[in-house]
Amino acid sequence: MTPALPNVFDESVQALLTHVLDLGGTFVFAISGGVTAVRRRMDIFGVLVLAFAAGNAGGITRDLLIGAVPPAAVSNWIYLAISVLAGLIVFYQFPLIDRLNYPVLWFDAIGLAFFAVSGTGKALHYGLNPAMAALLGMLTGIGGGMLRDVLANEIPAVLRSDLYALAALACAASVAAGDVLHLHPLGPATFGVALCLVLRFLAIRKGWRLPRARRMPGAGRKSPHAGDGDDDKEN
Repeated sequence: MTPALPNVFDESVQALLTHVLDLGGTFVFAISGGVTAVRRRMDIFGVLVLAFAAGNAGGITRDLLIGAVPPAAVSNWIYLAISVLAGLIVFYQFPLIDRLNYPVLWFDAIGLAFFAVSGTGKALHYGLNPAMAALLGMLTGIGGGMLRDVLANEIPAVLRSDLYALAALACAASVAAGDVLHLHPLGPATFGVALCLVLRFLAIRKGWRLPRARRMPGAGRKSPHAGDGDDDKEN
C-alpha cells in the first residue's frame, strides 16, 4: 500500500493545480474580454458579458466534451464572481490598464497558458489519452479568446495571431508528456506555462507567424472580364 501514496499525493496536487490555474485563467481572460469591450465602447453590461464569455467559454467547452456536467463555470458561483470582478476592475480602472503595452495580448497570453495546463490536466483526470488531452487543453486555451473576438466583431486571434494555437498546444503537450513520464505535475505545468509565454512574447515582439499560402502573381485582382455581366445589366 505504501507505493500508492505518492500517486495519491500527485493526483491531489494535480487537482489543486488544475483548479487554481482554471480560476487564474478565468480572471486574466475576463480582463482581456473587458478591455476589448471598453475599446468597443460597450456599456457596463456589455463589459461584464464579454468578460464572462472570454473567461469561461473555453472551460465550458472542455467540460461538456469530457462529460463534466454541469460545467464548473455554471455550477460554481466563484467563476461568475471572478469574471464580474475582472469586468468591474476594467470598467472603472481602464486608464490604468490601458497604460500597458498591448494589454489584451499580454493578458490573453497568460490566460492561454493557464487554461492550456488546466484543460489538459482535467482531461487526463477524466481518462482521456495524452494526445487527445493535449488537443483539449489547446481548445480550452483558445476557446475564450475566440468567443471574445466574435462578440466584438473581430477575426478571432487564433486565425490571425502569431503562434497562438501553437503556443497553447506546446504548453498542453508538455503537461501530457509529463503525465506519460509519470513526473510530478508541478514540473511539467511550470515548464508548459513558461514555454507558452515565451513563444507568445517572441511572436508578439518579433512578428513570428506560421507560413501562409502563396498567392499567384496578380491574385486578388479583379479580372477585366469579371464584371462584364453586371455591367451589361446596369446598361
